[in-house]
Amino acid sequence: MVNNEGDSSRVVQDSEKRGKYPRHRRDPRGKTVLPRFLRIGRLAVKRYFLDSEPVFANAFAPAMFLSALLYMRSPLSNCIFDEQEALLANPYVNGSGLLWRDAVHRDFWGLLPTRSIGSYRPLPNVIWRALWPLGNSPWLLHWINVIVHAACAALITSFVWSVTKRRGVSWWTGGVYVCFALLTEAVSGVVGLADVLGALFLIAALHALRRSLWVMGPLVFLSVLAGLFSKESELVAIPLVAAAALYLSRSLHERRPLSLLRASIALLSSTAALVLYTELRKRWFPVDVATELKELPEFGGSTLVRALHAFLHWFRQPKLPADPMNNPLAAADFPHRVAGALRVYASGFQQLLVPLRLSGDYSFPAEDVPTKLVFPKSVAGALLMVLPPIISIFGLLVVVIKGVRSRWTNLEAPARVALLGLLWFPIAYFPHSNIPTILPTVRAERFWVIPAIGVAFVLGALIAKVLQLRDERLRDVATTVIGAWFAMQIFQARSHALDYTDDLAFWRATAHAVPNSAKARLNHGVMLGARQRLAERLVEGAAAMRLAPKWSMAHVYQGDTLCRMDRPDEAWPHYKRGFELGTNEPNLIALGLQCLWDHQRIEPHREELTAMADGAPGSWLAFLANDILENGDQYKGVQPKYRPRGYNEGPKK
Repeated sequence: MVNNEGDSSRVVQDSEKRGKYPRHRRDPRGKTVLPRFLRIGRLAVKRYFLDSEPVFANAFAPAMFLSALLYMRSPLSNCIFDEQEALLANPYVNGSGLLWRDAVHRDFWGLLPTRSIGSYRPLPNVIWRALWPLGNSPWLLHWINVIVHAACAALITSFVWSVTKRRGVSWWTGGVYVCFALLTEAVSGVVGLADVLGALFLIAALHALRRSLWVMGPLVFLSVLAGLFSKESELVAIPLVAAAALYLSRSLHERRPLSLLRASIALLSSTAALVLYTELRKRWFPVDVATELKELPEFGGSTLVRALHAFLHWFRQPKLPADPMNNPLAAADFPHRVAGALRVYASGFQQLLVPLRLSGDYSFPAEDVPTKLVFPKSVAGALLMVLPPIISIFGLLVVVIKGVRSRWTNLEAPARVALLGLLWFPIAYFPHSNIPTILPTVRAERFWVIPAIGVAFVLGALIAKVLQLRDERLRDVATTVIGAWFAMQIFQARSHALDYTDDLAFWRATAHAVPNSAKARLNHGVMLGARQRLAERLVEGAAAMRLAPKWSMAHVYQGDTLCRMDRPDEAWPHYKRGFELGTNEPNLIALGLQCLWDHQRIEPHREELTAMADGAPGSWLAFLANDILENGDQYKGVQPKYRPRGYNEGPKK
């Protein structure tokens, strides 16, 4: 009788010797052995991170590899969302007749102070202007974001190394930050340059804390000043850099920590940068201060409220757009605004840790005004805003109150970094929370670029600690969970970056991720219409009107779709409703009137247009309706200077 099993074993062994089954080799314990090139690669990577000190020169290459792998968008990508206004329509970036120094007299969108919404960020504009002539391509410009993000991760890695002298903590902290999928919008979208530059200069200010007292102050001042000219939210550097000096000086300067003195110098230096920035901005870019800030309250309100009011008045906080479509919290009273803001904060923190859904838009009614003040997410947001700083400060006071220097020294350096991280992310997010002031946007993923630094501090120290567990089973479970977490972040980041393939892909993904956003559905329809897919645009427009029945743009755009489909009579009711809802929306009114003129449908609606104009005296509707009725033949519709800028057009002359 033949032993087939034995013969089979010999066949397999002979085949393995001949190399027929190289991928199924097993070691004596029964575990699959990786192919040789994979084993060599894994060993090389392991040696790199174990043997190399996590300084910037060693950390930048892997950070750059990951940043490019996760966030690079298609070379065929066009201008998406805000890139239309920031690049194509920006007269400073691509217009003629403006000098380089005019950057300090223009806002983020290249507009003068009289037309600005207050976004003053000269440094990104200068970078865009320098690179725009190389190809007029957003793909080229987004590489600046990719490189800066990698530099931020490398600088975070090297800073944690300078504090802890622990390779594991340092590498994990930088790795966590570079892989946060929630930051995709800031890295893959060109407009996110302001945010990543702000993070870069804030981290540079942290590195300044490593220097001597005489050098530290000027370096902090210059870093914070550059960050402020990148984005206004850099003002969070004032408390954060001082806190970092207080928490970490004993690790950075063991012989002469002088923690309080260094914290004071950092605070004064960053405050001086804010003062200089504010005074220069007032001189170079004088905007009208928000109406509610023009008069300082003499009585009423808490001391904190009056102090915040006085600061914003001095800072000359401009009047920001208050559009309930982009930010529904603009229509809420203060208590409900805070409740809604805390809900958004909790959701953003959840997305940072578990990015199950990422989107380019969260506007009305996806993030509506809450109907009550206390509910799970408002409570979670409040706890996340208050508890981490309390835990952080308590951890610091436990050491200081006991009054023994050795106690402070014995507090492990990674724990100090984690304590700083707990204080960091609530403070860093607060200016974007819609609590101190109403923002034009209810929620944006790029708001988390600076707060994510603090979360990375916490997670980096936590991961390094967990991987040192003595129990092998627990350590294996922890390794699996950490690996799965990184895999999820990487997959979601790469998937979200693919949304930036082109404008249609972006809005299709956005409408899919947040189907209850009227803005997402309408813009998806516009992108379909730009490709002559008008029937599909009609469906998306109907969804936008259903979600936002009082939104003038939804009605006018639906009318425009029907008009373009040669159905002007069906378009008229939508135009009429949109005109009535937006009597001072000149672009929308001009868009509808021009299409009606092109289809020779102005005269049949003369009486209705006249009545609508008479019912809104002094409005854009009255002017444009009367003008086209009286002078339409002369201008062939709406006067050219009042017609809206076409899709993918540059600045109007």
